[in-house]
Amino acid sequence: MSWFATNLTSAFLLPPFNLILLGAAGVLFLKTRPGLGKGLMVMMLALFYLQSTPIVADALLQKLETRPRHSPADNDVEAIVVLGGGTYYNAPEYGNDTVGRYTLERVRYAARLHRLTGKPLLATGGAPLGNSSSEAAQMKTVLEREFQVPVKWIEGASRNTRENAYKTFEILKRDEVSRIALVTHAWHMPRAVREFEQAGFKVIPAATAYTTRYKTDIFAFIPTAGALLRSSLFFHEVIGLLWYRLIPVSDQL
Repeated sequence: MSWFATNLTSAFLLPPFNLILLGAAGVLFLKTRPGLGKGLMVMMLALFYLQSTPIVADALLQKLETRPRHSPADNDVEAIVVLGGGTYYNAPEYGNDTVGRYTLERVRYAARLHRLTGKPLLATGGAPLGNSSSEAAQMKTVLEREFQVPVKWIEGASRNTRENAYKTFEILKRDEVSRIALVTHAWHMPRAVREFEQAGFKVIPAATAYTTRYKTDIFAFIPTAGALLRSSLFFHEVIGLLWYRLIPVSDQL
């Protein structure tokens, strides 16, 4: 399935669009089956509240996250692989496309690991929308110009996590590299580790940007747009894990 079709399908399954569809179905049933219609609308409101509440959204993401027992720098890895997490398109202050928020968070931690270990870096991520620069190229630019960290390899043709893994393996096997520290968000790590291990790597998770909270107070129970986004990230990862288990590798590469 193409990148466009995959993301269009996921839009129907993720909040807030899936909640809008549920509410719309409730409205349609109000005249013919009022009990069902009201039930769907109540369900929509309840789910919307829960998924927009920080304490619920954070708890969902934390289900995907595993806290490290040891620093990835303590393991004898051969390379550091950092996954792209989106582009900041046509950034006016930079004059071109550059790394997006999630990518920047990953790049920052990858730079730290390089300084701790001295291991070479590979940046992986394509340009699924067809823009002129890949996420990998953007990461290389930021790492080298702003963090003063060299990038040895880039993989700029992948469109998703599965392609990240297999296309990266094709590059690193030429240098007989198989044991890697994998840098991505903590909530994305389960899916990323699974794909990179299936591709042939020995993976040391190097997660960043864990879901944390300074304290729990009344504001943790008040809906916010940010919490709804975090809930969407959780369901995106769960759907992605199920999708990759159902679809053979040969059908996606």
